[in-house]
Amino acid sequence: MAGNDWINSYLEAILDVGPGLDDAKSSLLLRERGRFSPTRYFVDNVIGFDETDLHRSWVKAQATRSPQERNTRLENMCWRIWNLARQKKQLENEEAHRVAKRRIEREKGRREAVADMSEDLSEGEKGDTISDVSVHGESNRGRLPRMSSIDAMEAWANQQKGKKLYLVLISLHGLIRGENMELGRDSDTGGQVKYVVELARALASMPGVYRVDLLTRQVASPEVDWSYGEPTEMLSPHNSDGMTDEIGESSGAYIIRIPFGPKDKYIPKELLWPHIPEFVDGALCHIMQMSKVLGEQVGGGHPVWPVAIHGHYADAGDSAARLSGALNVPMLFTGHSLGRDKLEQLLRQGRLTKDEINTTYKIMRRIEAEESSLDASEVVITSTRQEIDEQWRLYDGFDPVLEKKLRARIRRNVSCYGRFMPRMVVIPPGMEFNHIVPHDGDMDGETEGAEDHQASPDPPIWTEIMRFFTNPRKPMILALARPDPKKNLTTLVKAFGECRPLRELANLTLIMGNRDNIDEMSSTSASMLLSIIKMIDKYDLYGQVAYPKHHKQHEVADIYRLAAKTKGVFINPAFIEPFGLTLIEAAAHGLPMVATKNGGPVDIHRVLDNGLLVDPHDQQSIADALLKLVADKQLWAKCRSNGLRNIHLFSWTEHCKTYLSRIASSKPRYPGWLKNDDDDENSESDSPSDSLRDMQDISLNLKFSMDGDRGNVDNPEDRNSKLENAVSSYSKGVGKGTQRSVSGEKHEQLKFPALRRRTHIFVIAIDADDIGGLFENVRKILEAVDKERSEGSIGFILATSLQMAEIHSFLVSKGVNPSDFDAFICNSGADLYYSSSHSEDNPFVFDLYYHSHIEYRWGGEGLRKTLVKWASSIIDKKAANKNEEHVVTEDEEITTNYCYAFNIHKPGLVPPVKELRKLMRIHALRCHVIYCQNGRKINVIPVSASRSQALRYLYLRWGMDLSKVVVFVGESGDTDYEGFLGGIHMSVILKGVGSSTSNQLHANRIYPLSDVTPTDSPNIVQTPEECSSADIRASLGKLGVVKA
Repeated sequence: MAGNDWINSYLEAILDVGPGLDDAKSSLLLRERGRFSPTRYFVDNVIGFDETDLHRSWVKAQATRSPQERNTRLENMCWRIWNLARQKKQLENEEAHRVAKRRIEREKGRREAVADMSEDLSEGEKGDTISDVSVHGESNRGRLPRMSSIDAMEAWANQQKGKKLYLVLISLHGLIRGENMELGRDSDTGGQVKYVVELARALASMPGVYRVDLLTRQVASPEVDWSYGEPTEMLSPHNSDGMTDEIGESSGAYIIRIPFGPKDKYIPKELLWPHIPEFVDGALCHIMQMSKVLGEQVGGGHPVWPVAIHGHYADAGDSAARLSGALNVPMLFTGHSLGRDKLEQLLRQGRLTKDEINTTYKIMRRIEAEESSLDASEVVITSTRQEIDEQWRLYDGFDPVLEKKLRARIRRNVSCYGRFMPRMVVIPPGMEFNHIVPHDGDMDGETEGAEDHQASPDPPIWTEIMRFFTNPRKPMILALARPDPKKNLTTLVKAFGECRPLRELANLTLIMGNRDNIDEMSSTSASMLLSIIKMIDKYDLYGQVAYPKHHKQHEVADIYRLAAKTKGVFINPAFIEPFGLTLIEAAAHGLPMVATKNGGPVDIHRVLDNGLLVDPHDQQSIADALLKLVADKQLWAKCRSNGLRNIHLFSWTEHCKTYLSRIASSKPRYPGWLKNDDDDENSESDSPSDSLRDMQDISLNLKFSMDGDRGNVDNPEDRNSKLENAVSSYSKGVGKGTQRSVSGEKHEQLKFPALRRRTHIFVIAIDADDIGGLFENVRKILEAVDKERSEGSIGFILATSLQMAEIHSFLVSKGVNPSDFDAFICNSGADLYYSSSHSEDNPFVFDLYYHSHIEYRWGGEGLRKTLVKWASSIIDKKAANKNEEHVVTEDEEITTNYCYAFNIHKPGLVPPVKELRKLMRIHALRCHVIYCQNGRKINVIPVSASRSQALRYLYLRWGMDLSKVVVFVGESGDTDYEGFLGGIHMSVILKGVGSSTSNQLHANRIYPLSDVTPTDSPNIVQTPEECSSADIRASLGKLGVVKA
């Protein structure tokens, strides 16, 4: 290896600071103290990783005594650097390809959507009117103006006095409690926890709001405080003289902890996904009970439903979407941080592959939850405009350009042809300012006007901080952030350490969460903290930098006051800051700010005008801004004054007024059958054999025969004709305000079902390869509980992708009595029927109100046309003739008003379900796409409909106890199969059934099925392969349903 000494010089030039470059030739990002840094350049522009590992390897190589070994190591490092550079280039090319592909798909979808909407009308011409309700679910009549004065606020408050609103907020992960929040305890317990608690408090104090529930996870684990296991916690208001005009028995704000997931474990948010359905069931039960309680208190005996359900973060957004669909109430969503943005950043770093990222963060499940939240939300609340422009635009379900076009059509009262886009609203987080008194004194004197009062002792945290300083009277530069690479604290310490004038004028305080031992911290946090400590040592900053180990949440205000008392500055140097709540807190205490120019601080600075924005990558810019504010007392005073004067614009009162005005301008929704139901519990039979099939038509208001004349059992056209005629007749009757039954029975003589009287309900949701296989498994299940079935203690529901006519025809042909089943969930959850034993000519009752319950954002004919156009584009180019080239065709016989059905002739040539869902979202068409029947069929149904959601509807409407439900599924099934794998119900998996479906339908899933399967749940059992009735009974015995 002799002669390779050049390698040492080469690496030294790369890894150490070289000679300066002319400023005119150097990029702003490459300047540190006006000198060029090859290390910085190589890390930022070539490698993209932290330079510490590379530099450490070089130092070790340098220390090697043997010249030959040293040169070998240095040469290996060259190859390593070359490989890293090649990887980075490859990653950049992949990212450019992804961006270009996304842009092409978005532009194509936008063009097609605009073309579809323009088919029947010219620009500016009015087409089908859509009343005064927008595609965002907003009424153009009901918008409330922004409050700009105290008089306007009082007038608005008077208008709200008669209202008794019930609001539900959801935040699942982290540790949430009202007092002594453990912020920074872990990555899940951060700013979002404080935000949702304060939002709940603030909303409950607003006029017209009676109750606010904040739903979260109950954690009864020895590793956390006992308070997180309490099922209910009342949040005391900050201001007892608030605006609440009436205090009732159940009024106020509450934390409601729903038990779900492992009972004795505190688990990170990435592991919560399999347990989301269990939370949804528990939350649904709580909301139902609370709605009835509030109805008795303030609703005149009628349930008081939530006016909105607000999900925070992806996991809660997914839960809110399911609850919103189950209850048919409006949904709001706040992302806080978004999965697609995080995925892009992680891929850009190049340390992990996409599969590794998903394994660690379950990022694809998170992204799909965010897409589902877009599908279901009336309003998406963001903190800044940057979040909309730079982050939400990455999603298939939101296109800023298409949104503007849809809004323009709404203003002209023109139909959008079934297209919907959630309304993005910027509402900055609020803050409670009543308890804050900005400090007007300094370190040399007391607060103005305090001469006549005895001085209060200094808070203990002041002593804890000031013990670090040689001269504690110098202005304090304060940073408040956890030790995370994204917070960019190392650049701040470098800027402070390398700027002598700044060090002479100010001290630096770093509040980096709480710690007992660095070795006990996470590897990332420990590494960051050690890097900072090393920099303090490198620049000899002892006596000038404070980094206390502990602080309590209530002491944060004292820390701000100390910084203000020293005439200091608050800094947030994060690379990207989604909002920056600490900037508002600092401004409220009279602190000017220096903040990153990337993200939310731009909007905050625009409103407060109380500091300077900097490039977080530019160390010199950070130092200059800090020095300018610390040295120029007039500028400091001006920034302080501006912040204090404008800070009220970020108050919780302002936030809640805008928040409630958005809810008020949204179209109210609630369960449809309540319009005509006066009492759903007045008629209950005492017999345990009563069930849905004992019901006669009281509120469904429609009864019809599926087989008509006995001689025409297999005539589908006749059945469909009767169905359409019955639906049409019923719809006309409702439109005129009548309540006539098709069969002519009197309303007063009919009974409600008493499904809750069943001991258990068996839901058969097996997706067999053919209808024969389905009913073979049905026969086994019926035989397994033949004794209990005859006693009437067990009811049966069939949940399938088949149409009712197909099911009835097959039941009759196999000699199975349809009345053996209480209900039929058909067309993948688009239709709901009940069996009736009262008339052989009318064996089924059709639940029309179920359609009104699921029709939210249903695209109708506009959606159907887009689907037909897509189907015609899927062609087999190798087909022998033109008649065989169409791979997907519409099934007009099976298609109904709420289920568009398509036949797949060649499953191998059809794009996976995720691609069709993506296409519909790009077109702003909100629907639930399901591949079923082993890939031979596509059902497209309303976005809030599914077979699992239909079970929640039955609980909501008829009181069916979900904990007494047993769901039978195969090893795999249709693409909505996962909906049955979680929840408070019990599940029996029939091994070997539907296993052939797995490869065809689930191979190209958005995320692995294992990410959402609660494998350790005691409510799930499996039968042996090719199980018999005895095996099924044995499995039911394990669940405690029957005696084995």
